[in-house]
Parts: sequence; structure tokens; C-alpha cells
Amino acid sequence: MITDRERGEVVCAQCGLVVAEVVVDMGPEWRVFDEKRRVRSALPKLVVKTDMAVKPEHGARWRRLAKFHRETLHGYERRLVKIGGEIRRVKECVGLPQSVAEEAESLVKRYFDVVGGFQPEVVAVAVLWTAAKAAGAPRPLEDFLKCSRAEERRVRRVAWRLKEAVKLGGKPSIEDYAKTLAARVDLPASIVKAAVELLERNRRLLFGKNPWVSAAAALWLASLKKLGL
Repeated sequence: MITDRERGEVVCAQCGLVVAEVVVDMGPEWRVFDEKRRVRSALPKLVVKTDMAVKPEHGARWRRLAKFHRETLHGYERRLVKIGGEIRRVKECVGLPQSVAEEAESLVKRYFDVVGGFQPEVVAVAVLWTAAKAAGAPRPLEDFLKCSRAEERRVRRVAWRLKEAVKLGGKPSIEDYAKTLAARVDLPASIVKAAVELLERNRRLLFGKNPWVSAAAALWLASLKKLGL
């Protein structure tokens, strides 16, 4: 049997019988049909909300709408916009594939409570460094630092915390840290409950903070209130 990919047919080599007429070409999709300079088409980019931009040719009405949208962004979305922009800038500077940048943005969204409190340039370098290693294309940290103002010490700290969160298979809640600390010093359940409630009320303020420090502070405040220490 001979497969004629130009006609999409499978033909018998001996008698010329056409066995199949509709053959799907599973090869790469080329965008340039010159045999000497074929170029592979790019991977489809995932549409991210913060990637949408309004250009001058869209008109004044759309520019006003875009300005209104920027001004009404939630704090969480505003942080994602800044971190996402820095990720794309560093990705272009280092020369990483788009798939690595998309994985880096996915890491930021999944573990925002771990990395959200750090500077955008620090988070961008840390997640790109981690995503590149996970994709099997590791780069030296120095390559990323050349394209960013982030400090190496802070980047390594964020990358370590991100690695710990990924290794645990999820995001350990700050309540788990409080319960672990309370068990070590034999605090009563009433204090643990008060500390957990305190953490729940101030969860938004604790994004990116050291969970051990936050849990210890909540337990200390709860002990002051309950026991009068």
C-alpha cells in the first residue's frame, strides 16, 4: 500500500486500487509552502484575560472602556496583570518558548497565596525558572537575573517556597501550620480555634507572608485574649 499524502489516498502498489480516499495528514501544519524554507506554525497561545489590549485604532470609546477596566480591577487581578507582564517580558529576553510562560502563569494562579506577596519581578523570575526546569529545558538562574531587577536571594526564596508547595501536592492551608505549632506546645483547642478564626478574617492580608510566622502570631494573639498572658 502506498499513501499519497498530496491527494489524501491510500493506493495498492500492484493494481492501483484506491483503498481509502480520505486520509488525515497527522504531520506538522506548515504556514510557508516553499520546500526550501518551510517554517513550523506556532503553538496556539492560551487566551489570558490580562493579555487583551486596546490599540489606538480601536477608537476613543474603547480606550475609555479599557481605562475603566484597569481602574476597577480587583487587587488579585491587578497583581496578576503586573506579574503576567513581567513574565512575558523576561520570557522574551531569555528566549523561552511560549509553553514555559503559560506554565509559569499557571503556577502563579495555583499558588498565588504562596508567591503573591512578593515583588512582581521576583515572582516572574522564580516561576519562569521553575517552569523551565519542569519542562525539561533548565536555564541558569543568571540568565534570568540578567533580564530582571530581582535579587537572587529573594528569587531563590520564592522558588524554594514554590517547590515546597508543589512537592506537597497542593497548597497547605495556613490553618494547618497553626495546628502544627499548637500541637508542639500543647495549646488547648479553644486557642487553636480562636487563632484559626483570626487567620480566616485576615486571609487577604496574609498573601505571600511566611505561613509559620503568621500562624505563630495568630496563636500568640489568641493566647493573649483567652489566657491573658
